[in-house]
Amino acid sequence: MNRNESEKIKCLIIGSGPAGYTAAIYASRANLSPVLYEGMQPGGQLTTTSEIENFPGYPNGISGLTMMDELKEQAARFGADIRRGVVTGCDLSQSPFKVTIDGEKSIESETVIICTGATAKYLGLPDEAKYRGMGVSACAVCDGFFYRKKNVAVVGGGDSACEEAFYLAGIANKVYLIVRKGFLRASQVMQNRVFNHPQIEILFHTNTLGLFGKNGVEGAHLIKYAGEPNEEQFDIAIDGFFLAIGHKPNSDVFKNYLNLDENGYIQTVWGTTRTNIPGVFAAGDVADPHYRQAVTAAATGCIAAIEAERFLMRI
Repeated sequence: MNRNESEKIKCLIIGSGPAGYTAAIYASRANLSPVLYEGMQPGGQLTTTSEIENFPGYPNGISGLTMMDELKEQAARFGADIRRGVVTGCDLSQSPFKVTIDGEKSIESETVIICTGATAKYLGLPDEAKYRGMGVSACAVCDGFFYRKKNVAVVGGGDSACEEAFYLAGIANKVYLIVRKGFLRASQVMQNRVFNHPQIEILFHTNTLGLFGKNGVEGAHLIKYAGEPNEEQFDIAIDGFFLAIGHKPNSDVFKNYLNLDENGYIQTVWGTTRTNIPGVFAAGDVADPHYRQAVTAAATGCIAAIEAERFLMRI
């Protein structure tokens, strides 16, 4: 193929993880000969999760990395062309859709399934990376079970933080809600829930300086009223540290063509994976600000592949 010539395909899947690999499985079985580019983090966010116990079919649990390796192997078995590479540009103004990989390779595809996921926002502390998978998490629903009858902390003051604190309070022994400001930004309903829960202690005007522990998180170094005369530094004993300060959907490269919500999530037609451009579909966390679970991502990956197949049958 000439360097300036585009590769022409039926179905391009952008991103991996449970949504991308599941889309590849279904698209391959439908004889769409899909090409999948894995993105910057092959396997997606789950590859950093040490143990998954809430995905159906794994009664004894499975590591996130192993699950993604097996999903990838299954997609490849059915003929998916899985490649390393990152989408750096696109033209979705007309079909076939043009996508640039790693700034140089050009792909023209009749359908595109976007599964680029979302990236959890972190505080930027070195300890967050040090203890990731060993006490640091950005998903209470995913990892909360491991902290049954233990002490945990949630960082954030919005609805997501309050929801996670309330959820964890039903599992853990005690939940600290670490809030940078002197008030909660959450809805009044969520505020009432955390204020009135006996196992939740709210620490206002508080920031996290760091985490400590030998083989995992054992506590957090905190500072209250930072920079003020009554500044106070203290430690709390915790086993889990949950970030609930938001996620950033990986949708920037598509923003000139697709409808996004105010936070950057790709908007789809309710009950489908269809975007505002016929032939372009979005699955997984990049289009899901609500659930962000492996099983829901896999489900939408399946839906996107079926919808892509039906779209191709109509043209």
